[in-house]
Amino acid sequence: MSIPDRLSRFLEERKIPYQASAHPEAFTAQQSAQAAHVPGRSFAKAVMINADGKFWMAVVPATGRVDLARLRACLGIRKARLASEAEFSPLFADCDLGAMPIFGSLYGIPVLVSHELTENEEIAFTAGTHREIVRLRVSDYLAAEQPRVCGREAILATAT
Repeated sequence: MSIPDRLSRFLEERKIPYQASAHPEAFTAQQSAQAAHVPGRSFAKAVMINADGKFWMAVVPATGRVDLARLRACLGIRKARLASEAEFSPLFADCDLGAMPIFGSLYGIPVLVSHELTENEEIAFTAGTHREIVRLRVSDYLAAEQPRVCGREAILATAT
């Protein structure tokens, strides 16, 4: 499997330069970052959240985890929890389970990105499989995706 067609079309239609590459199979963002030789703080992972009954994609560094209390405050909502794979996997039919790209807009899902990731020049992320990653400039990601960005580290808990 290569990167999803909808992702490659999206990037190509917007003339966003990117580099796709393969690495040995990895199932966590930190393992993928290691396998691809990318610092964990520059490897973005997508965490699916059920926020007041609506899906959101929180995009955070591989080394971080979502702080649900901070996320609730950022979004101004009452309830937030991690969504189960059973809940969100049907939305990403063209991706391996848990390997969805960080472009939630491709799947009709709003995105909230960690401020920490916006400080990088480049980011990498899983691209539909447990073997494929894409690298691109953060400025291109932000312009194309137009995610919501909360204050500095507003959705991150202490790094793991």
